[in-house]
Amino acid sequence: MAYRNPSPTADIIIELADRPDRPIVLVERKNEPFGWAIPGGFIDYGETVETAARREAEEETGLKVTLTELLGVYSKPERDPRRHTMSVVYVATATGTPEAGDDAKALAVFSPDALPEPLCFDHAQIMRDYSIYRDRGERPALG
Repeated sequence: MAYRNPSPTADIIIELADRPDRPIVLVERKNEPFGWAIPGGFIDYGETVETAARREAEEETGLKVTLTELLGVYSKPERDPRRHTMSVVYVATATGTPEAGDDAKALAVFSPDALPEPLCFDHAQIMRDYSIYRDRGERPALG
């Protein structure tokens, strides 16, 4: 019997700690679904979520990150139009100049209060939760 399980992913909100106001890094996707996204991707078999988050951040932005917070887990079945995924979302810090990786059309740095559109997947909700957490210290509501 084949089981149909969500695919695990890790997403990383990267704050650039060496810049005023700690802007964040987003990538513009080269592949569908198109739009801007938080760096992240699928967890490889045998890999921890934390290792996957660091690897994906470096592959997509060229930055070595320090994971600082676990923002939350996002698992709505419709969050990714390609298939059911669940994402563990971290906040991380990095310094330096980010560069777009192979699977990115572009990369840019944004104030969390002035994000581009459209944001892919459920990243608009994740960024709203991040802003509330950053501004008020409130964690996202469960469910």
